[in-house]
Amino acid sequence: MIPSWRRALIVAGLVIVADQLTKSIVRSSLALGESRQVMAGILDITNARNKGVAFGALAGGGAVVAALTGLALGALVVYFVMRSNTPHLWLPVGLLLGGALGNLADRARMGSVTDFIDPRLWPAFNVADACVVCGVLILLWVIEGAPASSKPAPG
Repeated sequence: MIPSWRRALIVAGLVIVADQLTKSIVRSSLALGESRQVMAGILDITNARNKGVAFGALAGGGAVVAALTGLALGALVVYFVMRSNTPHLWLPVGLLLGGALGNLADRARMGSVTDFIDPRLWPAFNVADACVVCGVLILLWVIEGAPASSKPAPG
């Protein structure tokens, strides 16, 4: 059986690789600001840069964003260490670590994050962003526990 911390690191590593690879492909295939239609009127691939966090909030606050991300990751790691035996906790921890580190790598290297998944009715995002959102949702599910069965108890 693979220890939960190793599972979390494997997931984080896979997320970082997928995130950085997809961003690199977009940057080498499209000029900054250029778009390619994937699904008419629904989804484009756009080479965009985000200097802030979600939806561009805190744009230009590189040190603040890095510090807040570092604090959040530190708290997550402490929580994980204290509760590493919690079933499935390794999955959201790995998704959150990988997503945050993938975007931090962009910030450190380029001063902004490459976003490219561009739904017409939503701001552009990337693989790391998607993993962070999924990680938060799964973390809440793991913490709260799976929903109880809707079957009535016998007796």
